[in-house]
Amino acid sequence: MPFTLPTRPEPLVAERGKTALVAIDMQNGYLSPGGYLDLAGFDITGSPPVVARAARVLAAARAAGLLVVHVRNGWTEGLAEAGPASSPMWHKSNPLKYMRAHPGAQLLIRGSWDHAFVEPMQPLPGEPIVDKPRYSAFAGTHLEMMLRAHGITTLVFVGVNTNVCVETAVRDAFHREFFAVMVADATLQAGSPAVFEASVFNIEKFFGWTLSTEDAVACFERLPA
Repeated sequence: MPFTLPTRPEPLVAERGKTALVAIDMQNGYLSPGGYLDLAGFDITGSPPVVARAARVLAAARAAGLLVVHVRNGWTEGLAEAGPASSPMWHKSNPLKYMRAHPGAQLLIRGSWDHAFVEPMQPLPGEPIVDKPRYSAFAGTHLEMMLRAHGITTLVFVGVNTNVCVETAVRDAFHREFFAVMVADATLQAGSPAVFEASVFNIEKFFGWTLSTEDAVACFERLPA
């Protein structure tokens, strides 16, 4: 059934059976005091309202019968997926740099508190979880294969961080011929508000569409049962 998302810069027509909600890295490490982002010195005071808005979008998507996918960032103990100094990830990943400077720290290690989803964004039984070792939800994962198998063409994103993993996923979705929508106020940037605005500009101008939480929830709630 086609429906119209009130997106910017123009409305986007989608189909319920071909639309998925993708929640990016809604983990303690990014959103909770004492998590990786907090320890690395980033401002996470905006986390509570973003988590609340993302949870509203998640609930509405579930009620509308959309496919819901949870993406989670991190590595196995031993950091095999992260690579040694010959990998650019070794040099640019802030949690990896922090762990090298603080031996014993366990940031985004699978099974750790840092790696776990925040409580309002816990997956329900049967909702797929995609574990990723890089910024992009598509890099080294089965996400694209799973979406194609379900006939998905439109992706609605919530999560963190706006200017890193969310924007990277939107860009990669665009290059894989998906229609990508970011629920902008259900994301949180790493850095100043200026980088949030830059991501919104990039997505609206070049890679996809944006939407507000209120509009996303209202749109999903209007879909017939």
